[in-house]
Amino acid sequence: MRMTDEARRLLIDSRRVGRVLARVGDKWSVMVIVYIQDGPRRFNVIKRGIEGLSQQMLTRTLRGLERDGLVTRTIMPTSPPQVEYALTGLGRSLSKPVLALGQWACEHIDQVDEAQRQFDDQNGGV
Repeated sequence: MRMTDEARRLLIDSRRVGRVLARVGDKWSVMVIVYIQDGPRRFNVIKRGIEGLSQQMLTRTLRGLERDGLVTRTIMPTSPPQVEYALTGLGRSLSKPVLALGQWACEHIDQVDEAQRQFDDQNGGV
């Protein structure tokens, strides 16, 4: 089987590509991207909307997404100030494959769970 040019390029640039994949493969980054895909959201709305996401982890995730150019942070001129986060054009371009990955996970989670059970049964657990 021959490797495609795209696969070859990915392997050659594995360090650089790996940094991006680490961000977009992070579960909290994926959840935040999905959650704000329909428009800007305030910090506390995001925090309440994503089950299990702590304030500290949300802060880290949003900073990383902002640093990578996927999210913008806007301070609203209110008292007290409120902060709103939105996807950039780059972030919106990422939301489609992220949603596809999330959909795949939802559709196949039972199969993955079963495969893990079978593996653990055959190998004495993890």
